[in-house]
Amino acid sequence: MDCSPPRRLQFLKRLFCSCQDISLCCADSEMPLPQTEASGPELHRPQEPVEPHTPAQGARRASSEDAPRDRPEGSRPGRGTLRRAFSRVSQRASGQAPRGDAGLLRLSGRFLFPSLRRTSDNGPAGDQTGATSEPGPAGDRKGSSKAKEGVGRRSSTGTGPEEAKGTSVADLISKRQLLAAFEQLWHLETGLLAEKASCTQQDPTDLARRAMDVCLHYDGLTEEIRAIVRETLGPDEVDAAALAEVARVVLAEEEAHPKPPADGDFLRTPRGWRQHWEDAVRRSAEERVRQAGAEAAPGAADAAPDVARLLAELGGLVRRDLQKVQREVHPAYAAAGFPAWQTYLSAFHGAVARRFQELTHDARSYKQLYVLLDWATNVYGSPDFLGSQDQTVPSEPLPPLLAPDVWAGLEDDCTSFLETEIASCFDRILQLEQDRWAAAEAPDVLQGLYRTTLSSDVCMLVAEHAKAAGAISTKLEATTLGICARALGLFLPRFKKAFLESGAVSEPNLCASINACEELRTHLLAKFPESFGELEKPLVAATCAFQKQLLQGLQGDVQPLFRVLCTKAWLTQDLLKPLMDKVVAFSHLLEHMAPPLAQETLQEVHRYVVREYLAQALRPHQRFWGEDRLSGSKKMRLEAQAISNTFQELGSEAKWLGQAIPCVADIMGETRKDDIGRHLETLIRSYPDIRRDHVLAILALRRLGCRRNQHLLRRTQALLRAAAQASGSGATGGRVLFEEIKLSTSVGMVITCI
Repeated sequence: MDCSPPRRLQFLKRLFCSCQDISLCCADSEMPLPQTEASGPELHRPQEPVEPHTPAQGARRASSEDAPRDRPEGSRPGRGTLRRAFSRVSQRASGQAPRGDAGLLRLSGRFLFPSLRRTSDNGPAGDQTGATSEPGPAGDRKGSSKAKEGVGRRSSTGTGPEEAKGTSVADLISKRQLLAAFEQLWHLETGLLAEKASCTQQDPTDLARRAMDVCLHYDGLTEEIRAIVRETLGPDEVDAAALAEVARVVLAEEEAHPKPPADGDFLRTPRGWRQHWEDAVRRSAEERVRQAGAEAAPGAADAAPDVARLLAELGGLVRRDLQKVQREVHPAYAAAGFPAWQTYLSAFHGAVARRFQELTHDARSYKQLYVLLDWATNVYGSPDFLGSQDQTVPSEPLPPLLAPDVWAGLEDDCTSFLETEIASCFDRILQLEQDRWAAAEAPDVLQGLYRTTLSSDVCMLVAEHAKAAGAISTKLEATTLGICARALGLFLPRFKKAFLESGAVSEPNLCASINACEELRTHLLAKFPESFGELEKPLVAATCAFQKQLLQGLQGDVQPLFRVLCTKAWLTQDLLKPLMDKVVAFSHLLEHMAPPLAQETLQEVHRYVVREYLAQALRPHQRFWGEDRLSGSKKMRLEAQAISNTFQELGSEAKWLGQAIPCVADIMGETRKDDIGRHLETLIRSYPDIRRDHVLAILALRRLGCRRNQHLLRRTQALLRAAAQASGSGATGGRVLFEEIKLSTSVGMVITCI
């Protein structure tokens, strides 16, 4: 049966109306109502002592002005008094009464219901001097408790039977002698039920009044339990005796009212004080959580610092309160056999969850969402949130702070914000590089290498976002890395285009940009291969573009020097030395480039020199005859050795280039025509990218007859087909030399005329 105040009031009103009908009938018949003798002689209400007017007392007195200060002896509360009591209880049940009225209702029995002042034999206490008790302000429970600490301590530990019997229920409640008050109420309740069952009651109005007295004082006990719970949290010390008294009275009531009665009588209905206590704990936790960051404005623009400060304050408050519950509150309840830790923990968890969900609704930026998700995962969700290692493990696991679908929605919102955030970060990085180019700043040299802030900025950006997201969830980390990879893939072409079109394309800056691409490749691809694997192509493309631009500068300097090779003047002069001097000077620049790319660039320079040397030899402006051809062949061997030695000293590992020029020189100066075929086979096997036109151009240097040329071509035809297949299938290992040598039409015409 529902024992809530509205249901009880409805029942009492119906009972009271029936009593009024009986009284009216008696009045119409001019018959006096029978006086109840079972309740004993009438009470003589003692004069209330005069107290100084305090705010709490004023509130209480203002709410009870209708009650007369003095009554004649033998008087009982009239119908107006009962109606006012019903009105107050109805207001409290509907939530209209202020908190101050709770104290009035707790003490109302002293002014309205003197029948509850009972003696040891359940008779009226009109002749007992001990029934008079000093009233205290009902609105200031904490002050009353402090002022009467000695009385409160004694009542909490157990008041003597004689002392409790001589005190009214309202006074016992005001003194927080809850167990003694409940025992008296239960005794009265038992008497009312026995009287009702025996049908000895001749005055139904008196029965209704006393039943209402019991219900109102039960409500007063409920309010006192709530007040004690509200006072538990906060900076003040915990009243362990009051908490133990609450535990004992809740357990006693549950034992006295184990289940609702079969006849639906509200007097024996369980009062549900354990549920009221739990509700009070939840409201108390909610109030405490609401106090954290009450003045903060997390909805303001870019209020991430305010959100962080609010969460820090909230975490500190919850941590302190739960530590207080475990160290002081829980032991006080546990001493009476009443569990409290799990209830308080669940109450605070629910309050924090509701407050946290409100904050997530106000988040308007990536920073705010990240602060919220990070706090929920790494602060609130950490095992040591309570600040110590010996916290009690909850008997039941707490539900998640947010529902899984709500959490997933927050991560999606965070992802959307993150895409915009990371894109803007890359825009700022590009702007910083452009500012540095405009200022014509030379790149720094760190550990012997040219450095730019590009790679460090990008790596730091990715690492910070990945670490932050990984601290929240693995899924968010993978999503964040994917966003960073896509943004970097779009950034690299923009950076390459902006750099090559700027006026800052110098050799040091090109080396610094190449180093930056290499650092991004080695760091990001090595650390996050699954997320950044697709960046291999754009990074290689950017690196090749910068290398090409760097080599174009060298080619522009040395290209004119190749034009004097394989000429008449070349036979008598050392025209290769100026060319190699420029190559050596260029190699010093490569010392400030990352070793893998420096080696790659040096090999590219080596290949370029050999290739252009062969192109000049196969496209001669003058053809050698007799002794000049032999001298030219000898000089080519010497210069091939000089080129090979120079690049070997510079550190080039492209040894496969060393046979190209000597083979051509051998064919050009070979005196035994039968050995020319052997030299051609060696050349074709060493360089599979060679074609028939290249072979004819080489044979033209030797100036053999048409029949001999046709014989050599037939001899090497199978090797040329095999070389073409190997070159087409990529079996050459990327070694390209003759393929890039384009022969002019005039050479073809000469070959045709042979």
